Amino acid sequence: MLMRTDPFRELDRLTQQMLGSTGTWSRPAAVPMDAYREGDDYVIMMDLPGVSPDAIDIDVERNMLTVKAERRPVHKADDVQMELSERPLGVFSRQLMLADTLDTERITADCTAGVLTLRIPIAERAKPRKIAIGGGGDRRELSG
Repeated sequence: MLMRTDPFRELDRLTQQMLGSTGTWSRPAAVPMDAYREGDDYVIMMDLPGVSPDAIDIDVERNMLTVKAERRPVHKADDVQMELSERPLGVFSRQLMLADTLDTERITADCTAGVLTLRIPIAERAKPRKIAIGGGGDRRELSG
C-alpha cells in the first residue's frame, strides 16, 4: 500500500541517528514509523515523543501524505546549567506515497503518548465484491 519515494532516506536517517544531528526546516530528520493493515484500515504509527500535537502538521496532496513536526527546546530559567542534552530537537518529517486503493478523504489522526496514529480506510472500490452474471435463466455469482 505504501511506496518509498526516496531510496536514500533510510541512509540519511541512520547517519543522523549516529551523528546525533537535528533536523531543520530545509533538511528535516526522519520520523520512525510502522505501517500495517488492520481490517479495512491501513494504520501508520509514527514516533514523535515530546512533540506537542499542535506542533504536528499533516497534509495530503493527491496521494502524497506528508507529516511534519517540530520538537522545540524547553525553556529553562536563566540560572540552569545544562549538563547533558541527548534528546533530539528540531524538525522531523516523513513523506509517503499512498496507493490509489486508500481513501485519503477519510484519514483520521490521533496523538497519544508521543505516538501519532493515522488510520486510512481502504477505498470501497478496492474491496472485494460479488459480481452477478446475467443471461438466460441461469444466474450465478462469482467472487471478484
